[in-house]
Amino acid sequence: MQKKILLAVDDSSPSKRLLQYAVTMSSVITNLHVVLFHIQPLISLFLQEEAKKKAGAKKELDRIIEKNKAAARALLDDYKAILTDRGISAERIECITRTRNLGYAKDIIECAQTKLYDAILVGRRGVSGIQKMYSGSVTSDILEQSQVIPVWLVDGDVPQGDILIAFDGSEAGLRAVDHAGFILGNNPGINLTLLHVSTTAENYCEIDLEKEPNAALEAIVARGDKTLMDRFCPKALNALKDAGIPEHRIRIETLTGKRRVGKAIMEFAQKGHFSTLVIGRRGVNKSFFMGSASRYIINKLSDRALWVVP
Repeated sequence: MQKKILLAVDDSSPSKRLLQYAVTMSSVITNLHVVLFHIQPLISLFLQEEAKKKAGAKKELDRIIEKNKAAARALLDDYKAILTDRGISAERIECITRTRNLGYAKDIIECAQTKLYDAILVGRRGVSGIQKMYSGSVTSDILEQSQVIPVWLVDGDVPQGDILIAFDGSEAGLRAVDHAGFILGNNPGINLTLLHVSTTAENYCEIDLEKEPNAALEAIVARGDKTLMDRFCPKALNALKDAGIPEHRIRIETLTGKRRVGKAIMEFAQKGHFSTLVIGRRGVNKSFFMGSASRYIINKLSDRALWVVP
């Protein structure tokens, strides 16, 4: 089955890293198709209004429009050439350019949803991490606003490596598994690791449990966590096997006694040299994404890719 991802590109260095990640993933994703999507700059509303009344303004408006279109076509042609030179056939590459309408993030999401693409691939500018991500940037807006299409965030140069799926037993976690299975399915050589960081009572309670230990509460949370995993793991394994991933290529790991979930996930990913991380947008306690865990992962993401699944 065809898998189609939208690469939101401009003339920045992060966009060039998106191309390389797409090339890298094309070797493990069967029948991968790439859509290069570029939004042209917004034209002054004043100029548009003036063009309705004055011939000179209309001529200038037409000149700017053609200039933007030409620049966009040249950019997309260059990027398509890079992809074909690196092994993705021209038949699997589509180029789309549009003028800005709703806003960069909303236009990208609208295109992906309307055309039923399987993921939106975006890059992160700069190296300051969380400050850049949550300062109204386009990438941040896409991560926050894409309620249907998974978003793949690329930071730096991502090497080829194995895939890590972090889960907590929630429905969002199962959707993350389903997405990874669909994208990576029918590849008998792929290696997947399912990682669960066991929940502690501290994640459900604002009091400082180190100062006020509550063994009974910890026991209740531990039992609930185990019940979730007993239900989740068979579903996850069956979903991946149904996608064509051999069971011997799937590993399940559990980390216990970790109060900082995001830190535990990143340390595991770094130690295991995983190149791509997959998480669900919201977890059991409704704060996995846009909460402390995901903020930590996004902040510390470096030379890796993160798939965020709604």
